Amino acid sequence: MISFDDKLQPLLGKKTADALETGLGLTTVGDLLRHYPRRYDERGKLTDIRSLEIDEHVTVQAEVRKCQKRQMKARRGQMTEAVITDGTSELHLVFFGKPAFVAEQELLPGTRALFAGKVGRYRQNLQLVHPAFEVLTAEQDGSSFLQAFLPVYPASQHINTWNIANCVKQLLEIWDGVPEDPLPEDFRLEQGLIGLEDALRSIHRPDSWAQISVAQLRLKWDEALAVQLALAQRRKASTARPAPACARRSGGILDAFDARLPFTLTAGQVEVGSQVSADLESTVPMNRLLQGEVGSGKTMVALRAMLQAVDAGRQSAMLAPTEVLAAQHARSLTEMLGDLAQAGQLGGAEDATRVTLLTGSMNTAQRRQALLDIVTGEAGIVVGTHAIIQEKVEFHSLGLVVVDEQHRFGVEQRAALSARGERENPHVLVMTATPIPRTVAMTVYGDLEVSALRELPGGRSPIKTSVVPVREKPAWLDRAFARVREEVAKGHQAYFVCPRIGDEEPAKSEDEDKRPALSVIDVATMLAQGPLRGLRIEILHGRMPPDEKDAVMRAFAANEVHVLVATTVIEVGVNVPNATVMAIMDADRFGVSQLHQLRGRVGRGSAPGLCLLVTEMPEMTATMERLRAVESTLDGFELAQLDLELRREGDILGAAQSGRRSGLKMLSLLRDEDIIADARTAAQQVVDADPDLAEHPGLAGMVATLLTEERADFLEKT
Repeated sequence: MISFDDKLQPLLGKKTADALETGLGLTTVGDLLRHYPRRYDERGKLTDIRSLEIDEHVTVQAEVRKCQKRQMKARRGQMTEAVITDGTSELHLVFFGKPAFVAEQELLPGTRALFAGKVGRYRQNLQLVHPAFEVLTAEQDGSSFLQAFLPVYPASQHINTWNIANCVKQLLEIWDGVPEDPLPEDFRLEQGLIGLEDALRSIHRPDSWAQISVAQLRLKWDEALAVQLALAQRRKASTARPAPACARRSGGILDAFDARLPFTLTAGQVEVGSQVSADLESTVPMNRLLQGEVGSGKTMVALRAMLQAVDAGRQSAMLAPTEVLAAQHARSLTEMLGDLAQAGQLGGAEDATRVTLLTGSMNTAQRRQALLDIVTGEAGIVVGTHAIIQEKVEFHSLGLVVVDEQHRFGVEQRAALSARGERENPHVLVMTATPIPRTVAMTVYGDLEVSALRELPGGRSPIKTSVVPVREKPAWLDRAFARVREEVAKGHQAYFVCPRIGDEEPAKSEDEDKRPALSVIDVATMLAQGPLRGLRIEILHGRMPPDEKDAVMRAFAANEVHVLVATTVIEVGVNVPNATVMAIMDADRFGVSQLHQLRGRVGRGSAPGLCLLVTEMPEMTATMERLRAVESTLDGFELAQLDLELRREGDILGAAQSGRRSGLKMLSLLRDEDIIADARTAAQQVVDADPDLAEHPGLAGMVATLLTEERADFLEKT
């Protein structure tokens, strides 16, 4: 009997099995059967070429417009060039050596075929170099291509979609099916779901769109339920130990702080502040995610929560992703509190506490004093990097943990900090300035309650964003440099952001026409010697020693530096109100949400901000559409939804960044909000009644199959 766990090699042969493992990491029957088609092409329906993304490995169904062989100019030999079309757009193909002769013979004008390869660019044209192709003819007896629906699988350079389709066809002919469905029958009937075996057979070899839809629904439910069961178990475990009840105290430091505020809190800050305050008063550990636009006032919400904990006789810890940001948080919190942060000092207020910074780069004396303040409880608020969670750091009475930019911390780090209480778990408030669509919040941050700040406080200046298309309009780059000089002449400052540092080996691209990404070091040198000669220019990146980074940021904040050339180290938390212009070089190499996050560094003062997206990408490409979208709106939540629409489904949970699969292959965080919400409710009901899933072995097995512990950790880390 052939089961999900059986290896592919004895069934498909060594050569094929090696290609599946090398190219796609598929080694078992279950791996291949759950390697679902990315889409379906109907026979004769051509692919939209205009939607292709540069550097993407694609499979295209198209018609040959022309094909000819010619002598190469730069070297000996011949090449074949072809142009294929979907009826409106064109894609160029090029073949060298022996494949050139095969292409010339088979790719006759009017021929329809599947073409697979990596999209590149050559002289303004989209191009596939040496694509694999399969001519679609009615004479292919026994071929999977006689189906009305052609499944298009995620493929690689080692194995093409039509080879994968044939492997699946072979496997389904000898597969014995599923001994027992992991979903209970009454649950399937309640949700209107078909059996797992029928779903897997239909998803690979469908007869109709209706059959595809029914199969997808079942497989989406499997994934959604597996994720939500794992997250429900985490939520249950997080409440196993109580949290300290931090009741709000009348007449304490929080009331004193509120009375001094020179502005009125936004309606959003009041609402979210009330939610957090209620959480803190409970003995159930708070696990809340606070998301909000750059400048929406998250730090104010966090500070008021920390002061409530201080009023209750507890300490708060604020965790920042970098030492630069930790130092800045400590300074800004101290400034916001004024004499309320001067406990034990002359001029300190009656209810004052102390803000203590702890980072790995502090000298021995500074570190000793910080540790003493923490262990004695003198420090009501402790700010630092992951150095806070080292074993040598002992808190007097930790009540609240605030984590800034959750996606930059691993689950182990957050768990280590949460476990600081011996008999109690501290409350946890997680903050992010990256707006998150609701489906992602329910899936990636499913163990957290979610609050959002959408309203910006008054006084924020508008930010104008402009794309600088260097390829089509090179003169615009000169104008961009001139704008920077104009802002500096007015007494303002500027950022230049680059994709890489410059002291590392640039990543090699298979597209020889694509140059390496611009670097901080090269751009700083170019600016200093050319268009910005005479201005004070400094660089900032993550590999600089902490004291150097801090010195540069202090100098920039003090307007001793005109232009800061940096990597994305400035992406979060950096607050220099005098900086009014930002040029993001090679903007096409950044994601939509990251571009939005970066531009939030300007327009923080009274003067309007300007963000320039510098790119060599041609118009009418998907990448340029992304940049135009960022140019057109300042609504981060709208852009987050757009980012979700534009990114590949497999990458949404960050699998590309981690080097691992996310585990979600069918479920769409964009289109399946209802399924995710229903699965979350169903999972919570199951786990409330059966926390370990002991009475639901099928569900436990499904969680283990679809969501290994590594992937479960990964979901929470992302």
